Amino acid sequence: MPDTPQTLDSLRRQIDEIDEAIHDLIMQRAGVVQDVAVAKNGDPLAMRPGREAAILRRLAARHGGGFPLPELTRIWRELIAGCTRMQAPFAVAVHAPEARGELWDLARDHYGSHTPTTAVAGPMQAIRAVYDGSAAVAVVPWPVESDADPWWQTLLSDDPRTPRIVGSLPFVVTERNRDEPLALAVAPLDPEPTGDDHALIAVELTGDISRSRLKQIIETAGLPPVAFWTRPARNAEDSAVHLVDVAGFVAVGDPRLGTLRERLDGLAPRIRLIGGFATPIAIGRRS
Repeated sequence: MPDTPQTLDSLRRQIDEIDEAIHDLIMQRAGVVQDVAVAKNGDPLAMRPGREAAILRRLAARHGGGFPLPELTRIWRELIAGCTRMQAPFAVAVHAPEARGELWDLARDHYGSHTPTTAVAGPMQAIRAVYDGSAAVAVVPWPVESDADPWWQTLLSDDPRTPRIVGSLPFVVTERNRDEPLALAVAPLDPEPTGDDHALIAVELTGDISRSRLKQIIETAGLPPVAFWTRPARNAEDSAVHLVDVAGFVAVGDPRLGTLRERLDGLAPRIRLIGGFATPIAIGRRS
């Protein structure tokens, strides 16, 4: 005989039991996070962008069934945000003038809907909040070639307190997202490898060298360029500054940066790794 269909009340009881089991595991996870905070011995910044990316990639790889993956990753972003705030104070500053509300939405989606978040009028104000400690991370616009005074050139500083780029938003790219990223996250952290990464290198150049020649030199140094942005020299005494998106992970002190400096033969007074980010997860077809 066929099995007796389950009643609606029985199915709802199963959902309640599953909800309680999920809640028990969240509380268990929170207890482990508290132990992690103790093991870190007072680390003032609890965020780990590389580990967070690895967690979401692992979940995406093992996911199955009818529950939508974007919603799953959103749940985990909220879980990660709550656990981050358990370990240390955490706040976000976002470049979100009236015309750029999408960056505010990205920041809330990625860093948690209850994380203290402040909207500021310009990217430099967001980065300044990281400098002065009022925010752990700044969310700023993705670079554009037409920007005559780009925010990213400030990260070429020799100041050891200078933060670095640590993430690209959105990290989970769905059909409703644009083909190009919208924002970068800046924090006082060094990049860490995730197995699928990009690096961002700023090169200040004196003398006359074309961008195509610079690209060739960068590639022969073992740093395959994906994209370029340039702030041209503004006068005869000024230097051009290039931002280069490089495929792969580049660590602080990577010998390839020294090779690049040698091959530019004195034309580059400053070459800095200004950050990197884990390659985002793409879900479904991108329109």
